Order: sequence, then structure tokens, then C-alpha cells
Amino acid sequence: MNIASRFDLVLERIARAAARANRDPAAITLVAVTKTHPPEVIAEAIAAGARDLGENRVQEAALKIPPLAAAYPDARWHLIGHLQRNKAKTAIELFDMIHSIDSLRLAETLNRLLQERAAGRLPVLLQVNVSGEASKEGFDLPGGIANRAGLEALLPEVERILALPCLEVRGLMTIAPIVADPEQARPVFRALRELRDELARRFPRAAWAELSMGMTDDFEAAIAEGATIVRVGRAIFGERAG
Repeated sequence: MNIASRFDLVLERIARAAARANRDPAAITLVAVTKTHPPEVIAEAIAAGARDLGENRVQEAALKIPPLAAAYPDARWHLIGHLQRNKAKTAIELFDMIHSIDSLRLAETLNRLLQERAAGRLPVLLQVNVSGEASKEGFDLPGGIANRAGLEALLPEVERILALPCLEVRGLMTIAPIVADPEQARPVFRALRELRDELARRFPRAAWAELSMGMTDDFEAAIAEGATIVRVGRAIFGERAG
């Protein structure tokens, strides 16, 4: 099966999952995760209809995005992996949205760099670790809003990030644990949605429209819990090259 066929199949799966959840599939953005794949392979996905593309590493993206962006100016690039502050300057030059804001210090660094460039506002998502896994990046809030002490510690940081003039917070992102049955991931996705709703109640000046959650093995479960962005690599491109 070629990339175009796999891409269409993922769109069909999104549409079916949305129908089961009584949701509009047009409200769900598919980000094709291009990590480790070369530009010519990514170009195949773009030709198949992919317009939102996700990279995990700034260094790798810096080699691939400029030529692809020149050839396909309507493509939108998402940073979905951990961002080190020493790579923040390059990141704001490459990406249209950053999903992985995981600390106040990172947010402040990005804001300062954007101010220096007079680059306008950058759409971002706050990455939250609601599963409690030590291996996961993000603001730590195991258990979601049921973790009252953790929530009270998070709120002042969120408020300070929302006050940064060059960042446009659009919602939240998380990575669920690897599980045998995708249904087992639903509590994690539900916890992120509940946190988003709580933050929207407390900080209504931000949009909070986006929930970036769900990957190849669990995106249908994420859609059932309200995902607006799903990040799919293997189901489109096959196994990673490295």
C-alpha cells in the first residue's frame, strides 16, 4: 500500500471515529508525523493531501522544512517533540505551531525571541503529563484535575504564560502511555479534556480550542474523548526509517 492509500485510510478512520462520537470530522486536524522520513517521501504525503506536518526534532527539521516549505508554501509545520531552549530560536523560524510548551522558562524564552524578531504571535499548545509517567515530558499533573494540589501549582504558571504577548495559547497536548488496548488510553485523553475545560473556565480570555492527543495506535480513542488534532506517523508512512 502506498502513502496516498494509507493517508486516505487514516482519513476514513478519522471520519468513522468522529461519526461514532457524533462529531464533525472536519473539526479534527490530521498532522502527518514525518520524523526520520526524507523530503521525497514527505512530498508524497503532501501530494496525497497532507497539509499539516509534524516533526519531533528541531535539528532534523532544519534540514527538511526549508526546501519543502519553498516547494509547498501552503504546508503547515508543527513541532510535536520536546523543545530545548537552546533550539528555540531555530524553532520559531521553522514552525507554524509548537505543541510542546512544557515549562514557563521555555515559554518566556520563546516570547523574548519573538519580540526580538517582531514576528507576531506564535500559536502554541501546553504539553501536560496527566498520565504520571516519568518518561513523559510536560507540566506534571498526574490524575488531571482530581490532583488538586498539582492543579493549584499549575495555575499560576498558566496565568503567566497567557500574559506573554507573543504566544497565542490555543490548547493542550499530551502523550498517552503505550497500552495493549487503545480503550485503556481513554482515561488519559479524558483527563486532558477535563483539564482544558477547567482552564477555559478559569482563563476565558484564551481560546483553548485545541486538544492535540492520539497517535497511530490510539487516535480513534482520542477522538472519542474530544481530540481536535491527531498526530499520525506510522499509519501513513510505515515503519520509521531510523
